[in-house]
Amino acid sequence: MSRELQLRIYSAIVMIVVVVAATWAGGAIFRFLAAAIGLLIYYEWSKITRLSEKSLRADAFGWLSLALIALNLLFGSDDLTVPLFAGLVTTAIIPAIFRRVSWWQPAGIFYAGLSAISLSAIRGEDSLGLIAMLFVFVVVWATDILAYFVGRAIGGPKLAPRISPGKTWSGAIGGALAGVSGGVLLATSYFQDVGAWVVGIAFALSISSQIGDLFESFIKRRFGVKDSSHLIPGHGGVMDRVDGLVFACFAAFFLAIAFSAGGNRVVVSMGAFLFGL
Repeated sequence: MSRELQLRIYSAIVMIVVVVAATWAGGAIFRFLAAAIGLLIYYEWSKITRLSEKSLRADAFGWLSLALIALNLLFGSDDLTVPLFAGLVTTAIIPAIFRRVSWWQPAGIFYAGLSAISLSAIRGEDSLGLIAMLFVFVVVWATDILAYFVGRAIGGPKLAPRISPGKTWSGAIGGALAGVSGGVLLATSYFQDVGAWVVGIAFALSISSQIGDLFESFIKRRFGVKDSSHLIPGHGGVMDRVDGLVFACFAAFFLAIAFSAGGNRVVVSMGAFLFGL
């Protein structure tokens, strides 16, 4: 076994232990993990898009925004989360409209901030939030793993050759089927009655995770970088590891908002929403 492969395995074990332990613990520990992920994503986004080279003031506002979002997750009120996030993103968009800063700056605040917020919202504070977060993990991981192996085994037409030449339609379909199967299997281990709602949610999260993977590939190709950073030995950066996960969380978060806005029922728990309870 090569030293590089050993490094990848050790890093993966540490990451899995940290994430699973924080997810199990929930509360302030998981909110700290979510906040840390958001801050690290913004760090990598800023480096990839060279925000500090274009405008130190704009980059400083980005860091201030992520710091405020992180502090609110740790010590603030849930009722303040969305207004604070929307206000910070809107404030960043205004100078971008007048071309005083790059559009990559508000995009970075949106991407990194929503990563932290959506992760924290799905885990929540109760045992149902634990199941919901595990559900998202299983859907995303099953999608990612099977998409790789099915794509390698079957091959065929490319999914997005200009963005990620290695991805195929067969892999995307295989990954989606695996994501849905994994999500339904986990749900049935906790709930007796699992209907079409859970299947639909799992499918939406699986597709979203693949879009997230393509999105990060587009960003890296756009700026000519191989890895988002070198923060994780043998694995590259945080964005490289959570691209699919955060997009799946985005999908769950926005679906819950749309569900509430549609007047069907106020979503008081992301776990209850994901499982149709």
